[in-house]
Amino acid sequence: MEDTVLELKEVSKVYPGVRAMDKVSLAFRRGEIHAIVGENGAGKSTLIKTLTGAITPSSGTIVYDGKEYASLDPATALNLGINAIYQDFNLVPYLTVSENIFYGREIMRGIFIDFSAMRRLTLEQCRQMDMDIDPDARIKDLGVAQQQMVEIMKSVSRNSRVLIMDEPTAPLTNTEINSLFQVVRTLRDKGVTVIYISHRLEEIFEICDRVSVLRDGQYIVTRDTKNTDRKELIGFMVGRELGTDYPRSRGQMGGVVLSVRGLVTDVVKQVSFDLHRGEILGLGGLVGAGRTETARAIFGADPLRSGDIQVNGKPLSVKSPRDAIAGGIGLITEDRKTQGLILGMRIDANISYTVLDRFSTAGFLQEGGIDRLCRRLQDEMLIKTPSLAHKVQTLSGGNQQKVVLAKWLARDCDIIIFDEPTRGIDVGAKREIYVLMQILAEKGKGIIMISSEMPELIGMSDRILVMCEGRITGELGREEFSQDRILTYASQRRKRTA
Repeated sequence: MEDTVLELKEVSKVYPGVRAMDKVSLAFRRGEIHAIVGENGAGKSTLIKTLTGAITPSSGTIVYDGKEYASLDPATALNLGINAIYQDFNLVPYLTVSENIFYGREIMRGIFIDFSAMRRLTLEQCRQMDMDIDPDARIKDLGVAQQQMVEIMKSVSRNSRVLIMDEPTAPLTNTEINSLFQVVRTLRDKGVTVIYISHRLEEIFEICDRVSVLRDGQYIVTRDTKNTDRKELIGFMVGRELGTDYPRSRGQMGGVVLSVRGLVTDVVKQVSFDLHRGEILGLGGLVGAGRTETARAIFGADPLRSGDIQVNGKPLSVKSPRDAIAGGIGLITEDRKTQGLILGMRIDANISYTVLDRFSTAGFLQEGGIDRLCRRLQDEMLIKTPSLAHKVQTLSGGNQQKVVLAKWLARDCDIIIFDEPTRGIDVGAKREIYVLMQILAEKGKGIIMISSEMPELIGMSDRILVMCEGRITGELGREEFSQDRILTYASQRRKRTA
C-alpha cells in the first residue's frame, strides 16, 4: 500500500523452547492510530523490542519507507524516527523537563549547553501540543500524567514518525486519559503513526483507527475499529469462548473471619467493617479515596494510629506485615512488580519465600518439599512457564499475578486482599484470575477486592463498601448494585462543620 510506512514480513523470534513471534506479517499506515492487542504472552512485547532494535529477529524482514532491513538496532531505529514510550518511564527525576527532553543531544553554544534554547524549544512544543507543563520543573515534582506528556514531547522532539505507546493509560485518571487522547490525535493529524498497545478494549474503540490481534506469537487479523466489536476481538484474542465475564457459582458465606473497628491512619478515618468466610467484599471509590491505604493498614504496611483488628474472633496486633502474615492475612499489591515480586529471582523462589521457615531444619532448607509445593501451585494456578527456574520477570503480567497469589496460597492465608487484581492483564488472564478468586471463596477464604473497574467491582463482589476521603460512605448488597449508587457514595464528601 502506498500509505504504508512500516511493515513486518514473516518476522519470527525464537528463544530456547519458546517461539515468541511466529512469521508475523503486519503493516502500519502513515498517520494512523493502530492498536495491537492480545493476551499476555501473545508476542506484543517482542514486537515492540523488534521494532525498536532491542532484539534481533530470528528470521523475516522489516520494511521502513520502502527499504528492507533484516533487523534494526536502537540507534538505527531512533534515526529512522521509531520511538517507544514504555510503562516504566525513561526519565531522570532530578533534571528539568527541558533537560530530559534534550538529554543526550543537548543544544550547545560553543562548549556550553544552551539551556535557554532548550527551554524555548520546550515551550514552543508545549504550545503546539496544548500542554501546560513548566519547562523548568523537575521530573520528580511532576505527576504521572505530566511525566507521560514529557515522554511524548521527548519522542516528538526526535522527529518521531512512528511512536509506540505501551499501556499508556495504566497509571492515569479519566481526566488525564482524555488529555492524553487529545495529544495522540494531534500526533496522528500531523502524520505520526501511533502504535497503541493496551488491554483496555474500550480505549481501542475510542482512540484507534485499526486494531491487529496477536495470539501465541502469531498474527491473527486486522480490523477497522468501526467494523468490529469487543466480543469479536476477544474471540480473536483468546481463540476460545470465554462464557460469562464474571463467574457466579459460589456457595454460602460463613462466619466473620476479619473484623475491623475504628481503623485510623494518616489517611484512613474511622473505618469499620466485617469480612465473612467465602465472601468477596468489594472496596470501591475514586482515586485517593483511601482504599489502598485501608488495605496497607490491615496488612501492617502503614502504621495505625488507633483501631482494632480481629481474625477469627481473636484480637490481632498488627505492627508490621510480619504480624499480619502470621495472623493469616495476605496482600496482593496494586504494583506487583515493585511490591509483590522480586523480579530478579526465580519463579519458585518468589512462590516459596513466605514459607521458608516451614521448610527449614537445623538451618537447612528442604529443597524437595519446596519443589513439590511450587509444582503443585504452578498446576493449580495454571502458571505458564517452561521452568520454575526462570526468573519471574520473564513471565507475562497475568502469570506474574498468579505467582503473587501462589505465594499467599503457599502460606494458606485465611484472608487475601486483592488490590487492583487485573490491572495490566489481558481478558483471558482476567477470566482465570476471576475463577481462582471464586475457587478461593468456595474454599472459605475471605477476600477483599479493591478495584477501579466498575464492571469488575459489580461482577465479582458479594457486597461493596464505597470509600471517600478515607471514610466508608456507603454499603451495598448485591441486589442494590448500580454504577450510579457507587458513584454517588464515592463522591459523598463529609460535610464540614463551621
